[in-house]
Amino acid sequence: MIHRKYISLAKITMQHAIAYRFTYFISLIGNLIFILTMFFLWRAIFDGREELSGFTWEQMKAYIFITFLSNSLISWYSETRIAKKIISGEVAMDLLKPISFQKARAAETIGSSIMEGCISAVMIFIILLLTSGIILPGSWMSAAMFIISLLASLLIKFCIVYISSLICFWSTNGIGIAWMRAAITNFFSGALVPLAFFPGWLEKLSLLLPFQGIVYIPASIYLGRLEGMQALQNVGLQLLWVVVLWLAAKLMWNWAVRQVTINGG
Repeated sequence: MIHRKYISLAKITMQHAIAYRFTYFISLIGNLIFILTMFFLWRAIFDGREELSGFTWEQMKAYIFITFLSNSLISWYSETRIAKKIISGEVAMDLLKPISFQKARAAETIGSSIMEGCISAVMIFIILLLTSGIILPGSWMSAAMFIISLLASLLIKFCIVYISSLICFWSTNGIGIAWMRAAITNFFSGALVPLAFFPGWLEKLSLLLPFQGIVYIPASIYLGRLEGMQALQNVGLQLLWVVVLWLAAKLMWNWAVRQVTINGG
């Protein structure tokens, strides 16, 4: 029934990612270059140091590759697809369809993320073979919590991407909005620098925002910095942000559609 429509959309998007993989690979290579740059930068910073802000070099190396995996789950192509629908006016056709625009875009993103995530995992495995491996979670429970947290991070990032894309109802500069979103997300998620390295006031501010759920929480669970009840509470926090952001996105969509209708669009 209705759910089958969204599953079909996810499958179609997955097939599209396979058929037009060159576009995705360009985005993936960009992410890969960025992560390799971060890898060699942090290796130079840790040179001669056993620990920095509670991180060992082995932990930091794992953190860098978890960042790559998390950021690769939603590619640049997947992100700009929503903005292009709005700017091009194609969204008008979606308004006529008996499906939720938000749920449809989520289904498409999840569909492409399955393919993109698998490719990213393979690339990480190859890189790790060349960089003497990576530390693993301390227990099966930590590994399971990490997977759940990573899935929650995908939903949080989708909601943030979706909300930023809706701004295109009031602006035609989709690329500029996407770059601004990426800069804010990378900074406050801990993708550039782990939040533990931030000054106290900035770390506290970052922990109040949803962005930490994209990189910092999954990485902290993987590294054992969050265990047991702490890990469970943080996954719960991620899921809470998913609900809050999903509802906020729904309200923003309804507002945008009313504005378009009032202005005769």
